[in-house]
Amino acid sequence: MDLSIYSVIKGPVPTDKASRIVNKFRNKLVLEVHPDANKPMIAEALKKIFNVKVENIRTIVRKGKRRVFKRRVSEGSISKRAIVTLKKGYTIDLFTQSGMSGVPNEQSEKVSKEQ
Repeated sequence: MDLSIYSVIKGPVPTDKASRIVNKFRNKLVLEVHPDANKPMIAEALKKIFNVKVENIRTIVRKGKRRVFKRRVSEGSISKRAIVTLKKGYTIDLFTQSGMSGVPNEQSEKVSKEQ
């Protein structure tokens, strides 16, 4: 399957465990990726989009949950995550770039103090 580099990476994973990994190891990222993407595709997408070099990639495939409702069995969608280790000297701060950070930056603190 031919995927464009922009459809390979869906975005960061905003969970507590993922944020602990990112905070503990400054050169690691946890990303939601397309289920058909493989490691070389993920590395190439990161290289072209963010201009970084990748050292290691580990992928996790999460099967969809099985649900039963009125004798009908349905399966949830499959999701895939990638834990990416960047080479030394490279960082990507996805949460502050996309506006998903829960921590206010210094400028917003100054504005709120003056008011």
